[in-house]
Amino acid sequence: MTKHIHGLIAAPFTPLNDDGTVWFDQIPVLVEHLIRSGVAGLFVNGGTGEGPLLTVDERRQTAESFVKAAAGRIPVIVQVGGLSVFEAAQLARHAEETGAGGVAAFAPMYFRPSEVATLAASLKPIATASNLPFYFYHVPSITRVEVQVHQLLAIAAEGIPTFAGVKFTHTAMDDFLACVAFDGGRFDILSGFDEMLLSYRAAGGRGAIGTTYNFMAPLYLKLIDAYDQGDLETARSLQQKSVAIIGAFCRFHPLAAMKATMNWVGVPCGPNRLPIPTLTAEERDTLKSNLEERGFFDIDGRLS
Repeated sequence: MTKHIHGLIAAPFTPLNDDGTVWFDQIPVLVEHLIRSGVAGLFVNGGTGEGPLLTVDERRQTAESFVKAAAGRIPVIVQVGGLSVFEAAQLARHAEETGAGGVAAFAPMYFRPSEVATLAASLKPIATASNLPFYFYHVPSITRVEVQVHQLLAIAAEGIPTFAGVKFTHTAMDDFLACVAFDGGRFDILSGFDEMLLSYRAAGGRGAIGTTYNFMAPLYLKLIDAYDQGDLETARSLQQKSVAIIGAFCRFHPLAAMKATMNWVGVPCGPNRLPIPTLTAEERDTLKSNLEERGFFDIDGRLS
């Protein structure tokens, strides 16, 4: 039986050089920063890591680099989804060979599965290409694949033996609740919207995968501790601070703004890969000012 995931799983950025190539030497620096911040695992080559914009060779090398840097201290889940189910299965096999702790895949996004049964059929060859725990990355705002995930769980429970859970990046709390309750809590239902962590936690979620854990893990760890101690006032206050800070990112391309923020935590990750824009110097100045106003640099007393 797969061990259940608890705590924060950071979705790390893929560091890039100024010429757009992958900055492999910076990956160990980023991993050390994340481990020090208290995260429980890594989710690489997802949207935050610009995985769909990397070449297949870059995705393989990036996965290898993160697994090597983590060195077994925290698990690494490799996101392998893309347009081709066949290619995703190849990447899943490679992830296992590399020593990853799990694989994940979002739904195919060009020719999209239109019903739950077709989605399950599309995920099965990816999930069974390795013996690793498999997680479905549910992110309908990007994939435009709208399904009731608890219905997918019913199919996966019978036909996909490696199926371990879902990264649930959606606001449908009724579906989330149904997933958490499915078969007595059999699967890990990992929350994917950082600004809703408290809501997911109250609904029974125990693990979470997110982008802002790259630089705000201390805030969320305090939030979780406050909630678990029954201090809802503190938990709500911390979640409200998270929402305010995330609002500053949304004035720009959110991913570009969040990646730029790594400069101010001492772990620069370089530019973005097109078509994601990279913030200009003027935009970075505006963002920094907005973050200062929202108390970002006061988190845990360690950000500067």
